[in-house]
Amino acid sequence: MSPDAPGGSRLAITDLKVSFGERRVVDIAGLSLADAEIVGLAGGSGSGKSMTTLAILGLAHTVGARVSGSIRLDGAELTDLSQREMRAVRGRRIAAIFQSPAMAFSPVFRVGSVVHRTLRLHGMTKAEAVEAAARGMSQVLLSPGLLDRYPSQLSGGQLQRVAVALALALRAEVLLADEPTSALDVTVQAEVLELLRNLRDREGMSVLFISHDLAVVAELCDRVAIMQNGSIVEEGPTGQVVSAPVSPYTVELLAAVPRLRAEAGQ
Repeated sequence: MSPDAPGGSRLAITDLKVSFGERRVVDIAGLSLADAEIVGLAGGSGSGKSMTTLAILGLAHTVGARVSGSIRLDGAELTDLSQREMRAVRGRRIAAIFQSPAMAFSPVFRVGSVVHRTLRLHGMTKAEAVEAAARGMSQVLLSPGLLDRYPSQLSGGQLQRVAVALALALRAEVLLADEPTSALDVTVQAEVLELLRNLRDREGMSVLFISHDLAVVAELCDRVAIMQNGSIVEEGPTGQVVSAPVSPYTVELLAAVPRLRAEAGQ
């Protein structure tokens, strides 16, 4: 089991297992996320990272998976909640952004229509939704006027920021960021990483950053858990894991990142 996150756990995963029939794709003894902490969950394709995200969101059943174990948010067990109760948690308390932000927005609706509708589904009046959306856009350094545009009229980086603005408008406590920079160029990627740092520093938001790219994880995350074949094979402070890896798989991942390999060898 992983050690407790510093400062106590906001999100705590224990004995989490996700299976398709007899095939187990996730088997995590323990993983925790503290207040205002950014934890990386790193591993190659097929390591179980995205299925872990779906399990936390209470959505693994939508792809036919079976989940057992414990997922606690501020001490409250999420796996005991009904789907209706989980919908109230999803978005409002645990938000998510993904690799392709355009997938979150219908091409036939203006961006603001999707954002406002989501906020109203979580209990806001029309006026409250408009105000909260505008405030969230300002917090991610975007003009609220962009909400009047269609998704095709915004860049990938802008759409990713709108997704984060929605999480801010909902006052989410935990943000699951599943490969959020993989589809972005290097300059825009740096902007999104800086935005995530600011969310942690200004808003106290906890972030679980899922990525295959250890260079990005090393730049952003306080701690990192390395995932292989559904299990966590190494975990610790990011600097420690990068500079003195214990697991052969971590060594393999680092070897694929020339810059990190060079820095570790200094």
